[in-house]
Amino acid sequence: MNDLSQYVIPRGFRFAAAKAGLKASGRPDFSLIVAEAPAPAAAAFTSNRVAAAPIIVDKENLSAAAGRVRVVAINAGNANCAAGEAGLAAARATCAAAARVFGCRPEQVFPSSTGIIGVPLPVEKLVAALPGLAMSLGAEPAHFHEAAKAILTTDTVEKTAFALLDQAADDGAVTGVRIAGFAKGSGMIHPQLVPHATMLVYIMTDAAIEPSQLDAYLRSAIEVSFNRISVDGDTSTNDTVLLLASGASGVRIGAGHAAFAAALTEVCASLARQVVADGEGISHVVELRIEGAASDADALRVARAIAHSPLVKTAWAGCDPNWGRLAAAIGYSGAQVDPSRFDIRFGTLPVCSSGGRDPGFDEATAHEYLSQREYSISIDLHQGPGSCVFWTTDLTTQYVHINADYST
Repeated sequence: MNDLSQYVIPRGFRFAAAKAGLKASGRPDFSLIVAEAPAPAAAAFTSNRVAAAPIIVDKENLSAAAGRVRVVAINAGNANCAAGEAGLAAARATCAAAARVFGCRPEQVFPSSTGIIGVPLPVEKLVAALPGLAMSLGAEPAHFHEAAKAILTTDTVEKTAFALLDQAADDGAVTGVRIAGFAKGSGMIHPQLVPHATMLVYIMTDAAIEPSQLDAYLRSAIEVSFNRISVDGDTSTNDTVLLLASGASGVRIGAGHAAFAAALTEVCASLARQVVADGEGISHVVELRIEGAASDADALRVARAIAHSPLVKTAWAGCDPNWGRLAAAIGYSGAQVDPSRFDIRFGTLPVCSSGGRDPGFDEATAHEYLSQREYSISIDLHQGPGSCVFWTTDLTTQYVHINADYST
């Protein structure tokens, strides 16, 4: 466990975790985030048309509660997806039960689920666990840590990130605005979050920010973080990113606050990279740096084509400097490409120049470079000003084993 003294926990929130009995392992599988008062919220969800029941209910609740959330209820061990009307009823029953326990409206509850798809959610287990969770709520770093740990599925470590910036409160006193987040995600990772194993992200701040402004900050941060990662190219049915603002610091943040935007983006990017680094069965984390594209959208097309190619990813697993597979992915990406102009580098090692093998390419040196746990690959298309940074992984036999046996 990380040194809890490093944690910067936003004021105005309490956390708890419990064993509701959903995980076959018997480990904690139910977490709560409870705001002292209904907190302004912004959320982004998967673009998968087969969306889990909690996502459908969350959208309804955010609209009905004018973008404010009092309780976040997160279960692991069951995705509550593809369960028909029974799934929706289970999500709504969770909201109703939490509303009774915490004295709020059901519409102010935000349920989330992760786990196996197509299995009915035994919601009675969540309902039974709520009173005990309410008694164990706390605002200490240990409570935050336990809530972060209980939402994990095939993850090997909890994923947390923090930021602190000094700002003046309404009374003129300088105080620290805190941002903290935790996430889960290891497999089934290629988030396509809109407006634009599952990724769930919960970020809290004690700044005072209205829902519409909070939404703008979240969209901007997501675009360069969670929408720039992929482990296996599968977009989950349950992907969710939620941002809450308690206002407990007394610091009001309006539109266009550069320091807050940078801090939030830093937290999101850290969590996104941690999700990639904990990818199922991975042995390499790869940073793709695409530049010289006709547009940023074209740069992203190239990055995704490479990140989703089984041929490329298995070559990375074997530390094989087969750059021809990269060239093929560039060519079918749909981006504007001149095959006689693009360059490829492994770190600073020239691999491909003007669309062909670089005269200085040394296979043994390139193999050694690709043997590192983390490395970067740079591609210059020489087509325009577009660029992007994207994080992905290799594809190993261990990934196959994990997902071949996931439900059995």
